[in-house]
Amino acid sequence: MIQIKVIDSEHKKDINIPNRPFSLFGRMIPCRMDGCWSYTVERFAEETEVSFPDENYHYEAMAENSVFIGAYDGDVCIGLAILQKGFFKYMYLYDLKVDPKYRRKGIATRLVDKACEIALSKHYIGLYTQGQDNNLGACLFYINSGFYIGGLDTNLYKGTKQEGKSDIIFYRDCE
Repeated sequence: MIQIKVIDSEHKKDINIPNRPFSLFGRMIPCRMDGCWSYTVERFAEETEVSFPDENYHYEAMAENSVFIGAYDGDVCIGLAILQKGFFKYMYLYDLKVDPKYRRKGIATRLVDKACEIALSKHYIGLYTQGQDNNLGACLFYINSGFYIGGLDTNLYKGTKQEGKSDIIFYRDCE
């Protein structure tokens, strides 16, 4: 049975579970009209597989401003959510990942639900995070998990090899 729990210093090595490949199969295209966000989906002609570089997180350096949540199958950490103190009334969901063998089994949803519980206990009203517009799987996960679009950053990748991408800002009210 999968357990979701806060990762303490005794289990600090678990915050460095490796990033695994995921598929890029489309793009979310947000639109804001009359004060309301909506989106359309563009499917790519070909699906590609990518992986983010591993982060090499440092527990002690991050612990003051972060909460680490792990999904465990026995003693093995198979999923991770990292929360960080946020501005105003939303806590920042800094990272969310699940080992591919465990994806599509509700584990990421359980990690987000635990993140909401923690955010509320720290007097936040919800969570916010960001997703690259071309990571349609992640964007749709957030939408299907109760998040909504609250912003769009079209400048973040200017001057980089990822130019042309945008980050969509997602919010979830936890109350």
